[in-house]
Amino acid sequence: MDVEKLSGGQCAIGRSIARVGDAWSMLVLRDAGLGQTRFDGFQKSLGIAPNILTRRLSALVKAGLFERRRYSERPPRDEYVLTAAGRDYVSILLMLGGWARTHFGDEGTSRPIDRATGRTIHPVVVDAETGMPLTDMDIGLEMPTR
Repeated sequence: MDVEKLSGGQCAIGRSIARVGDAWSMLVLRDAGLGQTRFDGFQKSLGIAPNILTRRLSALVKAGLFERRRYSERPPRDEYVLTAAGRDYVSILLMLGGWARTHFGDEGTSRPIDRATGRTIHPVVVDAETGMPLTDMDIGLEMPTR
């Protein structure tokens, strides 16, 4: 897959895949959305090899989904804080989880909850202008002219 071509191409979905497009990166972002910020925490939660986690975190910082912040000088340690783009991507992950629960069964799966109320969240994607669920729309793509 030509990631460079995708990252600057006309397709917005291709651009997003080029920045996040692997399972490890999505799981790191999921954990960050749940409050994890530190390397050791990501590693413990995911069971991911340190070299793979290092590469994924660096790529997510470069892509603008995380900001690296120093929290200890001795020894030098950084945490990874979601940017606005990263926080927005967590919503996409919640939708993916909802899609999986709907189409592949929800028995024994995790569910997103509102921490303040304990209520289960049922994510849905709607058009911001009309409030209509995208699943109820006849969607096409308008390509930019050159």
